[in-house]
Amino acid sequence: MTHASFVELALARGNVRLEYRWITPTGRAAAQPPDAPLVVFLHEGLGSVAMWRDYPQRFCDAGGYRGLVYSRPGYGRSTPRPAAERWPATFMHEQASDVLPQLLAALRVGVGVDRPWLFGHSDGASIALIHAAMHADAVAGVIAVAPHIIVEPLSLHSIRLARDAYATGDFRTRLARHHDDVDSAFYGWNDAWLAPAFAGWSIEPLLSALRCPILAVQGADDEYGTLAQVDGIRRRAAQTEVVVIPACGHSPHRDAPQALTGAAIEFITRHALATRPVNAFKEECNDCS
Repeated sequence: MTHASFVELALARGNVRLEYRWITPTGRAAAQPPDAPLVVFLHEGLGSVAMWRDYPQRFCDAGGYRGLVYSRPGYGRSTPRPAAERWPATFMHEQASDVLPQLLAALRVGVGVDRPWLFGHSDGASIALIHAAMHADAVAGVIAVAPHIIVEPLSLHSIRLARDAYATGDFRTRLARHHDDVDSAFYGWNDAWLAPAFAGWSIEPLLSALRCPILAVQGADDEYGTLAQVDGIRRRAAQTEVVVIPACGHSPHRDAPQALTGAAIEFITRHALATRPVNAFKEECNDCS
């Protein structure tokens, strides 16, 4: 993984600086062509570029993919959330409709036929789904890992436990390793989810607008959501493929990385081949003559 870079965006809420990193495959995968699939990683509600650790690099090495990882405003080394700012119930919609499109445009992702695959975890998976529903022709596919499409009592219970652990245990110290302003990251997410206005949050009405391939992945022991989340996506977007990983919690890329990587690479490979232009196969055939 390369060193972090920064890009300035002019958002509806004000100007921000976002941290991002490009990923290029290493080892045998480094010989992949320059038009290899591009995977954009969207982190969880407490995540950042650093919080992914080396998983994006290992994933791109395994598949021979190019990758892009970034920290949303308020996270990692990106512009912190102002102390008095409270994110509204629509904060994930704003990320999907304002932040992500501006970031991709600034980095010239999606120009021409280079449609990205969105790999989102938790809140990042929800943002990926919202973005794909709003921009049906701009996304090659979505890998939604532990997504949220509705608010469940289990989710709120675990988020309250996280708040207690942050206030009384060593959780804040551990989390601070991954964020320049750890309170910005934690309370931005925690306050938004526990606000009364968020109880009725749902992206279900948007899911029927999804047109790209969807892989919905969830751990069987996810402490932040039940299988109603991934099953709900499949009910409203029939092309959705669901993978449930046994003995796995809310973070399959940490609890079961091989199972997640294998399922996601098979999914991308199959659908990338199915959507390749006819001319590409003709050129390969000519090379074999």
